[in-house]
Amino acid sequence: MAVAKLTGLAAVAAPDARVLVLGSMPGARSLQQQQYYAHPRNSFWAIMADIYQFDRHGPYPIRLTNIRQQGVALWDVVGRCHRAGSLDSSIDSQSVVANDFPAFFSAHPHISALLFNGAKAESLYKKFVIPELPQHLQLVDSMRMPSTSPAHAAMPYEQKLAHWRAVL
Repeated sequence: MAVAKLTGLAAVAAPDARVLVLGSMPGARSLQQQQYYAHPRNSFWAIMADIYQFDRHGPYPIRLTNIRQQGVALWDVVGRCHRAGSLDSSIDSQSVVANDFPAFFSAHPHISALLFNGAKAESLYKKFVIPELPQHLQLVDSMRMPSTSPAHAAMPYEQKLAHWRAVL
């Protein structure tokens, strides 16, 4: 059975964004709903709401506005790939086409930090993006954060929140 090539979501960023949160590739529910972190057990929106004091269950456009106002942008490392299901481990690395980071950084020159939402986002960025970036963009500060995915259940919510709060 052939696996369809998936296309990710557009970046969510204000022109003056300072922090870029990067996932690997949106899960099936996020792609279906065209919303970042749409799976109800993903703790991303709960963490952002707890840090920035907004309604985690509010309408998606309002949640996006809330994080944009804090200088936070969202995107994924992978723009297109083959993947069966939603797990990062199912991404076919031979099919990965990274998003256009040189264009993103050009349009968002105030980005001073990258926060990888999990290990897979970080490894994909290092493999597919870093080699294509000009030298000065390879030096943007970055940090791997605990994944907000429900697949990363080993770390309790409170611990994830503490890590994210300390950085944001």
